[in-house]
Amino acid sequence: MNKTKVAVLGCGFISEIHISSYQRFVHDAEVVAVYSHHLDKARAFAEKMGVPAAYDDVDALLSECECDIVDICLPNFLHHDVCLKAARAGKHVIIEKPLCLSLQEAHEMIAACRENGKLLMYAEELCFAPKYERVRAIVESGAVGDVYMLKQCEKHSGPHSRWFYESDKSGGGVMMDMGCHAIAWFMWMLKNTAPKAVYGNFMHVYHDTDAEDHSITQLEFECSGRKVLCVGEDSWVKQGGMQDCIEVYGDKGVCYSDLFQGNSSQMYSLDGYDYASEKAGATTGWTFPIFEEAFNQGYPQELTHFVDCVRSGKKPVSDGEYGKAVLEVIHAAYLSSKEGRKVELPYFSKAAKPVDNWR
Repeated sequence: MNKTKVAVLGCGFISEIHISSYQRFVHDAEVVAVYSHHLDKARAFAEKMGVPAAYDDVDALLSECECDIVDICLPNFLHHDVCLKAARAGKHVIIEKPLCLSLQEAHEMIAACRENGKLLMYAEELCFAPKYERVRAIVESGAVGDVYMLKQCEKHSGPHSRWFYESDKSGGGVMMDMGCHAIAWFMWMLKNTAPKAVYGNFMHVYHDTDAEDHSITQLEFECSGRKVLCVGEDSWVKQGGMQDCIEVYGDKGVCYSDLFQGNSSQMYSLDGYDYASEKAGATTGWTFPIFEEAFNQGYPQELTHFVDCVRSGKKPVSDGEYGKAVLEVIHAAYLSSKEGRKVELPYFSKAAKPVDNWR
């Protein structure tokens, strides 16, 4: 089966995340080209990431590179023009948040992709983050009852590149950069409901920017005749590293989850829900539901690797010889326990009989 070919535009922090994600997890896709305004930077980045082609001209990339998807990881002010070019060149488009700078640009981008029969895909990762998706599934099962309030915060000490601080290039400050995550997640949690009202309280604390570097945004939703209050807090002025967390409040429970802390969320439920984690007991009261347990333990990655070995003929990371080596240690450990002594390895020859009973 032919792989879907992707060209990634941009050579910064988010571009590296996208390319690494394709290479590690999206085995039906292949990154075939990268773009930067500076050719030397594009070539160095392509070499670093193992990508075969590098460009400093978007038009040349679109005409020469046989890609199916253009993944736009460029500064915000470039999204609109590049999206139009990609759509008109017959490419599907993935675009990093925020979509663009204005509603007029958004209308034009959507129209261009629609007119050319191509998908326009908005990269909002909180709608896919396994830990938060597990919370959403539990909440949708009724574990916390009727939701009346949601909170989301994302805070750190500031962006990676200078253009984020210049509103003519970024479209705004921290609200444009990170508040978009909160809004998208609120709508996602509330089944794509649009908010009825918004109140923003923005501050400029200390960054060299003409925009806000700390914001609190309050949104009001109406879901099934009920009011739901949502609060987003976003900051470029928090020291001590990245924070990204959510809170869900219902009339029968509450849930707290932190994207960067631990493998589980913290849940209180009066009625309980389907499953918290392996070997956990009841799911009423306080529990700690794990997210994507199979993924967290490596099963999908393992099976993806094995399928790739079958398709490509490469040697598996863990093959029969590896399994045999582990088994030898297991039997030697049984022997050690049975005889009360240290067993030097390797111990068993091909003809030697392993220990059948360790007792």
